[in-house]
Amino acid sequence: MLLSRSLVLLLICLNAFGASAQDATAPIFQPEPRPMPASVQIEDGLLLEAYFTSLTQGGVGLLRLSGGDIAGARADFRDKEIPFFQVAGDAWYALIVANVDTVPGSHQLLVHAQRATSDTTFHQGLRVTPGNFIAQNFELTGGAASTVSKASEGKAVGEIMSVLEGSIAEPQWDAQGFELPLDSELTSPFGAFRLLNGEFETRHMGWDQNAAEGSPVRAIASGVVARAANIVSDLYGVYGRFVMIDHGYNVFTNYAHLSEALVERGQRVEAGQIIALSGNTGRSSAPHLHWEILAHGEWVDGLTLLDLWLPAQSGSRAEANARP
Repeated sequence: MLLSRSLVLLLICLNAFGASAQDATAPIFQPEPRPMPASVQIEDGLLLEAYFTSLTQGGVGLLRLSGGDIAGARADFRDKEIPFFQVAGDAWYALIVANVDTVPGSHQLLVHAQRATSDTTFHQGLRVTPGNFIAQNFELTGGAASTVSKASEGKAVGEIMSVLEGSIAEPQWDAQGFELPLDSELTSPFGAFRLLNGEFETRHMGWDQNAAEGSPVRAIASGVVARAANIVSDLYGVYGRFVMIDHGYNVFTNYAHLSEALVERGQRVEAGQIIALSGNTGRSSAPHLHWEILAHGEWVDGLTLLDLWLPAQSGSRAEANARP
């Protein structure tokens, strides 16, 4: 059942009042107030709010589920199960991802809420729009040219995917949310189709920013270092020296082509902390920073996540589980 905007606002206010009355610890949010949802559904006394009307290929959207006796929830989208996470004193949230290969058009989104006596399911259509990705040609020489192969790319991607399996369950980001790692100009965009040395086709699954060699690189959000490579091996040849941060809830950021990583695996880092120095290692033709974000095992357009309002855990930030 879809509701009018005025009724939505009333329900949100009542829901927020009820949450604060039940829990003395107020949730911590990003500085901006929670925006109005784009749509709302009510089923069996539960409220499902969507903060997006559609998703672009590679885009990320936020869902909020609230109401009594919810023990857990998940979303089903394109044969992928996405869990909700709970913010104490507030509600349940989920990040919905449309990967770069999602066929534009209407898709089915299901949300299942587990309750004490029965389950409640929400059904809605989710429209995915084209990413309008550009094409680029690059000529690489020297050591960078040796990484222009399916084998090199396969090793790097395989290592990244293996790390995702050990993600911390709960979100580790704080009220500061996600921010750019540098203040410099954005250059090559996410999702670009690339032809390297006139023969190897690949995709650019992140964003590039201008950076002179040795520029300080900041953590995009708080989390735990999942990988930190200061040796350029065959395994990391495409990325060069790099850092990978686990932000919990299966959200990771990668920072590539560094001249030096300044953090170690298992180390807790805060949003904005200097974690590395930019460089020109790996599959790179000039000094710059390449950064990328993965959510639920998919590379996503990082700018959509940086622009997204996100809740953080209540009270003090959850302590990260240090990796062995």
